[in-house]
Amino acid sequence: MSNTINFDDFTKVDLRIGTIMQVDDFPQARNPSFQLTIDFGDLGIRKSSAQITSLYTKEELLGRQIVATINFPKKQIANFMSECLVMGAVEGKDVILLRPEQKVENGSTVA
Repeated sequence: MSNTINFDDFTKVDLRIGTIMQVDDFPQARNPSFQLTIDFGDLGIRKSSAQITSLYTKEELLGRQIVATINFPKKQIANFMSECLVMGAVEGKDVILLRPEQKVENGSTVA
């Protein structure tokens, strides 16, 4: 188990629901990745780079709701600025996206 955090630490992480609106190839990334454009409702549109090409096609991702952390600092990845971190379970080198069981409003808080 990793380091224990307290509840105040956890509340600093802003996890939200968003819908993937656009998926582009990202050949400039060091590892195979997609560039995602994600709608977070009233919080706006954000972009993210995701190493999920081994399990998902671009067509499967369009319209899919996901969980993302939206309050990390932006990160430059090759020629792309990632504005949020999409959450997933890691199995070996594969990432399985986390998503709500039912459709919810974009921008909804994950608690």
